[in-house]
Amino acid sequence: MTADDPTTPPKPGRKNNPEATKQNILDVAREEFANLGFSGGRVDAIAERTRTTKRMIYYYFGSKEGLYLAVLEKAYSDIRSIENTLNLEDLEPETAIRTLIDFTFDYQEQHEDFIRLVSIENIHRAEHMKASTVIGNLNVTVIDTIRKILDAGRAAGLFRNAISPTDLHLMISAFCFFRVSNRHTFTLIFHQDLAAPDTRARHKGMIGDAIISLLKSEGSGAEPLKTKGAS
Repeated sequence: MTADDPTTPPKPGRKNNPEATKQNILDVAREEFANLGFSGGRVDAIAERTRTTKRMIYYYFGSKEGLYLAVLEKAYSDIRSIENTLNLEDLEPETAIRTLIDFTFDYQEQHEDFIRLVSIENIHRAEHMKASTVIGNLNVTVIDTIRKILDAGRAAGLFRNAISPTDLHLMISAFCFFRVSNRHTFTLIFHQDLAAPDTRARHKGMIGDAIISLLKSEGSGAEPLKTKGAS
């Protein structure tokens, strides 16, 4: 192996901390890829900003593609990990749904880099995510949680709509995502600042009320549940 061989472990220094180094690389790479995309992001720039080397980055992540995928996996892991701390299944069903909506709304508002990363990967038609064995499993948890909340709400007679957990997740995510991803064009075209505090508060309440109203009605977009005595 030569000194330039990416499979050669970097020489440890007196303050060598591999996990801290990897996390620093991921943090800087997340910013690089979110701002410039996969094609525009440069490993050399990431190495320079992290005071590492291209060889070290490739030793940890294998390639530029491997680093980019690790950034995506960490981005999804972060949001799902925080979701899991909300203990939604311990809450009353309507409160649980509103808590999930509020969290999703605030998280995406505060993490525009997450929105950009997801948008960029969609431009690539999820080409890189297809190689992940992690992201699919990470996102199973939110669907399972929503399913349990819906089941509890229906059992208590609070929710009547038979919407699927995946469709409900889509509705919540779509509204919260669009507000951030299309903020600049929407503001320019319709002269409404989506980042303004009063607009944020109104929109957060609006999506919460809309989802709860949907769940409490049979609706036309899903097959209604049959209640006792129904023919």
